[in-house]
Amino acid sequence: MARLRQQFKDALSSIEPSDVDRSNAPEAHRLVREALMADDTLKGYGISPVLIGSYKRSVSIRRVKDVDVLVRLPDLPQDVTADKILDCVVNVLRAEFGTDSVKRQARSVKVAFPDYDLDVDAVPARPCFVGDGTWEIPVKNSEDEWIRTNPEKLTELSTEMNSEHAEFYVPTVKLLRQTRRTLLAKGARPSGFTIEAAAYEAFRSGVVGDDNATFYVSALEGVSAILTNLAKYGIGIPDPTLSGATIQTNATADELNTVSDRFAVAAVDAAAALTEDDLGKSALVFQKLFGVNGDGKTVFQTPDGFDEKGRAKAGTITSGAATVPAGTRTFG
Repeated sequence: MARLRQQFKDALSSIEPSDVDRSNAPEAHRLVREALMADDTLKGYGISPVLIGSYKRSVSIRRVKDVDVLVRLPDLPQDVTADKILDCVVNVLRAEFGTDSVKRQARSVKVAFPDYDLDVDAVPARPCFVGDGTWEIPVKNSEDEWIRTNPEKLTELSTEMNSEHAEFYVPTVKLLRQTRRTLLAKGARPSGFTIEAAAYEAFRSGVVGDDNATFYVSALEGVSAILTNLAKYGIGIPDPTLSGATIQTNATADELNTVSDRFAVAAVDAAAALTEDDLGKSALVFQKLFGVNGDGKTVFQTPDGFDEKGRAKAGTITSGAATVPAGTRTFG
């Protein structure tokens, strides 16, 4: 069985956010947070911003292009519409960062930081009327509709799932996000969050393994089945933070079919690679699945003793290799 443990370890290192990302992302978040906290109107609404999203959950992959901030407004009056609060947040941020850097979106406000090559999305939120600690955020393209959400709970659940699986959950989600990036065209939907939600459900249902390779292949098979159910049968992916709810995706039927089909092929290929005796052949499959990172560098490398085409180098004996090159010395 081709475990390729060192190659998986190096692959995970390759897709980790860079040191620059780790410095710029929290700094951009701080600047937006401070601008919002300083506004008197938002102060009156009890503003309490909190970092959310993939960066907060430690499942971001290189490069970090956006940071999400939940702008919690616990004292927001019910007569303040979603449209009005978005306008308020836009005005506050434009006063601080300039009109050209701030864009109102369907349910959030984006602040561009070109020097950092990333954006911060500020999402206003009010307490859910049921009083269970969940929040409501604006519905896309609606003046005063809100949708329930609980992103902070997802952070807690991700941490718990990681602990329950010997710290393999978070790395596996990263590898699955990288696989999605490789299999889909740039900008194609569904988003990485959809894959993460599918991964959580797969782990909840029974992903197994004892190293990065086996966890990845098991999770890939589980995610593939979930995506097939979504695309072919309309079975939604459960929202682990809200009982009875499913996650929302704006992917089209064609896009869902595409990601379903490609993940299905990827799952079969990965499973075969895991049982392949030839380390070079196995490495090439994973190399194809993981593609290149945000810096354009190949994520998965062939083992020592194999060339870039996965062939054993002449005269090299590598642990785990299926064949041993013939020697030239004679004895007798």
